[in-house]
Amino acid sequence: MGLFHRFVEAIMTARMLVMVSSAIEAATGLGLIADPGLVVRLLLGTDLSGGGIAVSRVGGVALLALGLACWPSVDKVTAQATSALFTYNFLAAIYLGYLGAAGGFVSYLLWPVCALHALLALLLAHPAYANLSALRCARQTKR
Repeated sequence: MGLFHRFVEAIMTARMLVMVSSAIEAATGLGLIADPGLVVRLLLGTDLSGGGIAVSRVGGVALLALGLACWPSVDKVTAQATSALFTYNFLAAIYLGYLGAAGGFVSYLLWPVCALHALLALLLAHPAYANLSALRCARQTKR
C-alpha cells in the first residue's frame, strides 16, 4: 500500500475518532443540561444537591461547546481539536478511574465510561501528536 493511501487512512481514522469523541461529549453535555441528576446517578451512583445541579449544568454547557468546537470540517481535522479531545479524554479517564478506585463511587456505568475515555485517549494520542508535530514544522518553515 502506498504512502498516499496510508495518509488518507490516517486522516479518515483521525477524523472519525474526532467525530465520535465530539458527538459523545456533546450528547453528554445535553444530558447534563437536561437532567443532571440522572446523568450523575447513572455515572456515579449518587444524587445531587442544589449547587451540584447548577455546576453540572454549567459542565454540560462546557461539554456541549467542546463537542461543537471540535467537530471536524468537511475536509480536515484541526490539531487543536484533536489535542483538546485527547487531553479531555485522558484526564477524564484518570479522574473517573480515581473515583472508582479510591473515591468510593459505585455504579454500573462508571468503569465502562472510564474505559471508553481511556480508549478514546489512546486512539487519539497518535493523531494528536502527529497533528501538533506537523503544525510545529509548518510554523518553523514559515520563519
